[in-house]
Formats: sequence, structure tokens, C-alpha cells
Amino acid sequence: MPHRSMNLKEAAAFLHLPESDVRALAMHGELPCEHQGERLNFRRGELKVWSSQRILGLQGKHLHDYHSRGVLKPHDLSDHSAILSELTRPEFMEPIMPAKTRASVLRQIVRVAERTGFLYDPADLVAELAEREELCSTGVEGGVALLHPRHHDPYMVEDSFLCVGRSVQPVPFGASDGRRTDVFFMICCQNDRIHLHVLSRICLLCHSTGLAQALREADTAEEMHAAVVKCEKDALARI
Repeated sequence: MPHRSMNLKEAAAFLHLPESDVRALAMHGELPCEHQGERLNFRRGELKVWSSQRILGLQGKHLHDYHSRGVLKPHDLSDHSAILSELTRPEFMEPIMPAKTRASVLRQIVRVAERTGFLYDPADLVAELAEREELCSTGVEGGVALLHPRHHDPYMVEDSFLCVGRSVQPVPFGASDGRRTDVFFMICCQNDRIHLHVLSRICLLCHSTGLAQALREADTAEEMHAAVVKCEKDALARI
């Protein structure tokens, strides 16, 4: 079946490569694929030809290093840098999410992420977020969730970013305090170091500045963004 269509997972299995490497090769135009909406589709015959021509030449060289050269975007991760303010904008905020379930929260926050222009594959991000939630809920005390994909790499996004959404009504999200969740941070970073820095900064602001409540009181995306900037500035002033 030389013309059989394959999805990303099937193509990765066929080529014996990680899905992230196959996605990177496709996005850089080095692997033949078809874009159908949010999905990548591959033809078996084309993959077979590509693998016979290219894969031997790539053996012995780590594909991550090869493709992330010039792709990983640098960010100041020092204690006094306003990393959250740097990674978000008003259009990355959504004050009215009609979500009523965990699955709908994930779909809707990814729609917000699409506004950034940094996301390569929205469907893949939804799946990554769901996979992470299956491991353990990212809901924390105080009605907040810290959504993030299970893996952090330059292949998923063009640059690191932070989105924030507020649901119209609190959603059961598995928080340890039993409280329902209505404030959702979605952290999408290119590597673990940036991710951990952003995660710790959000936790600091939620505990020391009342950021979550400020986001609940905001009426617009612009006000939500202003709350993030102000709370981070206040926190940094005390360091």
C-alpha cells in the first residue's frame, strides 16, 4: 500500500524516530507531508523514499541538536527578570471560557494558544495536555491549574509563551483541596529550564501577590494582562 496515509504517530513508528523529531523535520520542510487543518499527514511511499535517501546520513548525529540550532529562543531567567510579562500579551488571555469539563478546558485553552502564532500543531498540544493530566492533575489549591504539556522542546512551539484563561464557572479539575478550578495558566516552553522558571514564578505570584484573585476580578483580556504585569513587578520589587 504505497499511498497509504499515516498520522504523526504512525509515521514516527515507520521511521523508527521520536514523534518530536518527525514533527520538526516536517515543519522545517525536510520531510514530505500534507497539512490537513491542524494535522500532519504522511504518505507511506514518500516516507520510504525519504528514509532511504536521508536517514542513513542522519545516523550518529542527534536530531534534537541538529534541528534546534537557531530554533531555541533565549530568555532571561535571572531572578529579577520579568519572565511572565515577557512571555505573554493581552491576546494570550481569555476572560470568558465556557468550559464545563476538563476536556473542554484543554480544547479552549489551546484555541487561545493558537493566537500566539507560535504553536505548530494545536491537536498535538491538546493530546499532550491530556496525557499530562492523566498522569496527575495540574490543579492546585486556590482554584488554579498550571496546565502544561508532558514534554518541553523546540519542536512544539516557535517560542515559549504563557496563556491564561478564566472559565465562566469553576470546573472539577482534581485539585488536592477539593475546590473547583476557574483560573487556568497554560505554560508552553521550549525546554525544561524555561518551564521550571515560569512555573515557579507563577506559584510565587499566586501565593505572595494574590494574582489569581486579580485575574478573577479582571473584566477583559487587557485587564488580565495588566494584572500579571503588575503582580510580577510587585513581587520582583521585594526580591
